[in-house]
Amino acid sequence: MTVGQGTTIVLYSHQTLREAMELLLAHTMDAVDIIDEHGRTIGRCTQRMLLWAAAREMDRTTPIRNVLAAFSSEAGREDSGAETMCMEVDSAAAAELERLRHELEEAHRLAETMKTVLDAAYEGVVVVDGNGVIREINRAYCQFLGIRREEAVGKHVTDVIENTRLHICVQSGIPERGYIQKIYGQPMVVHRIPIWRDGKVIGAIGMLIFQGVSEVYEIFRRLQELSREASRKEKQETEAKPQETAASAPKGIERIIGRHPAIAAVKQMIRRAARVPSTVLITGESGTGKEVVARAIHEAGPHADGPFVSVNCAAIPESLLEAELFGYEDGAFTGAKKGGKPGKFQLAHRGTLFLDEIGDMPLAMQAKILRALEEKKVEKVGGLYETEVDVRIIAATNKPLEEMVRNGTFREDLFYRLNIIRIHLPPLRERKTDIPALLAYHMERMCRQFGVALKSFTKEAMEVLVHYSWPGNVRELVNVVEWLISMVEGDVIEREHLPAYLSTVQPAVSALPDQGVRIADLWKEMVYQSERERIAAALVAAGGNKTEAARRLGIHRSTLYEKLKKYGL
Repeated sequence: MTVGQGTTIVLYSHQTLREAMELLLAHTMDAVDIIDEHGRTIGRCTQRMLLWAAAREMDRTTPIRNVLAAFSSEAGREDSGAETMCMEVDSAAAAELERLRHELEEAHRLAETMKTVLDAAYEGVVVVDGNGVIREINRAYCQFLGIRREEAVGKHVTDVIENTRLHICVQSGIPERGYIQKIYGQPMVVHRIPIWRDGKVIGAIGMLIFQGVSEVYEIFRRLQELSREASRKEKQETEAKPQETAASAPKGIERIIGRHPAIAAVKQMIRRAARVPSTVLITGESGTGKEVVARAIHEAGPHADGPFVSVNCAAIPESLLEAELFGYEDGAFTGAKKGGKPGKFQLAHRGTLFLDEIGDMPLAMQAKILRALEEKKVEKVGGLYETEVDVRIIAATNKPLEEMVRNGTFREDLFYRLNIIRIHLPPLRERKTDIPALLAYHMERMCRQFGVALKSFTKEAMEVLVHYSWPGNVRELVNVVEWLISMVEGDVIEREHLPAYLSTVQPAVSALPDQGVRIADLWKEMVYQSERERIAAALVAAGGNKTEAARRLGIHRSTLYEKLKKYGL
C-alpha cells in the first residue's frame, strides 16, 4: 500500500483515502509526501487534511490526489480565519484519530477472522471485484488448482480458473447456483453469487461446493437411505441399492481420499497427466494405492470410455509373460488355446494398460515392451504379422528403478521411456491427517457393501490408529477396517477391539536417535512378529486356503508364498 524510498515513506497519488489513514496511524505520522506516477512530489497528506475529509464524509475509496485537490481548493478560498479553523481542528484531532484507530483495528481483526474462516472451509471460495479481478481465494481452492494464493490474487479470474463464468456473473448480477463447471476435465458443482452494494454489483463470490459430481450422488443416496429407513419398505431398499452404489461410486480424481498437501499435489499431477497421452510412472511403497491412481488417470483422461487392463508383472511366470502381454496364435506352443488368444495390449486397445510391478519384469521382456511402446505395434507369439494398438501406458513400481538401472537390472532406455510423467505416492505415515478420513470412507463403503450397520470409532481407538505407523499403508488400513467390521459385534469400536499389534508398535521409538542400532533392531523385530501373526491369522481365517488368505491380506499369492517361506509357516 505504501512505498519506501530509502528510509522515507511516501504515498502514491492513486492510493485511496482509507490507505492514507491507515498509513498515518500505522506509523504515528503527522504528514507524508504524496508522489505522482513520475515520482514528483505534488503535495503533503496531513492529519488536518484527513480530518477535513472525514468531517465532510468523503468516500474512503477516493484517490488521495482528489482529496488533496479539494482540500487545497477550499483552503485557498479561506482568509486569515484559517488559523482559527486550524486551532479548532487540532483540538478535535486527538479524539477523531483515536476513533479512526479503533475503527481500523476492528476492521483488521475482522479481516483476519474472515481469512481464518475461509482457509478452514472445505469448499473452495474465490472473491472477485467489479472488474473480475481476484481479490481473495482460500486455501482449499488453491490446493485444488495447484497454485499459491500470491499467484492468483490480482489476476483476472479467467487467467486462473478454467471455464469460469464469475466475471459474467458480475456483469449480469444474476446468481448461478448448482451449475456444473469443468476444471481440468473434471465436472464440478459450483455457486456464483453476485455482491451488491448501493444498488450495483461490486463483485462476486465463487464457491466450489462439490469437488466432483459423485459427492452430489452421495448426498442424494443418503437422503434416499433416510427415506427408506423411515418407511421401512424392505423391498424398495433392496431394489434401490445397486443403483445407488453405481451412482455414488467415486470416479477419476474422487477415488483419491485425503486433503494432506502431499496428496493435494498428487491430485494436481493426476489432473495434468490425464490431459495428455504420455506414459506415466507411479512410484511409492507397497499398498500406497498405485492402481487407484492409475484408474483415476484413466477415468479422467481421453481414454476413459476405453478399457482399463491391469497386469501384475511380478505375478506371471517369466515363461508366460510374453504370451500374456502380446497374445498367441493357434498352435504357438504346447497347450496353447485353440484359436489363439489376444494379449493385454490388444485388450487395452483405445484404453489404458497398467503395468504393475514393472521393476520385476525380466530384462528380455523389457526390450519387447520398449519396442511396443515406441512402435505402437505388437506381434503375437507364433504370429507372422504385427497389429497396431492405441494404448496409454501407466507403469508402477515400489523398487528404486534408478538404482536398478545403475546395477544393470533394468534397461536405461525403457526407464527413460516410462519416466515421462512421474507421480510419487507418499506413505500413509507421512500424511497422518488423512487417516481419519480414510477410515471413515472405507468403513462406510464396506458396511454398505456387507449390508451391516455403520460402525464408528471412539476417540481412544482413533488415536491408536492415527499414531500407528502403517507399514502396509492404505492396503493395510483397508484390511484392518474389514477385520473390525467382521469381528466387532457392536456399532462402536473401542480401543480394546483393535488388533494387538496396532498398539504394540510405538512410532515414538524412532524419535530417539541416541539409541540407534538397538532401536532399529527392536523395530524390525516388532514388525517381523506383527506381520507373521497377521499372516498366520489370515491362514486360519481362510481355512488354510492360500488364495483366500492372500486376498484377505491384500497381497498377491506369489508374495504370500514368499512370506510363508520367510517366516517358516
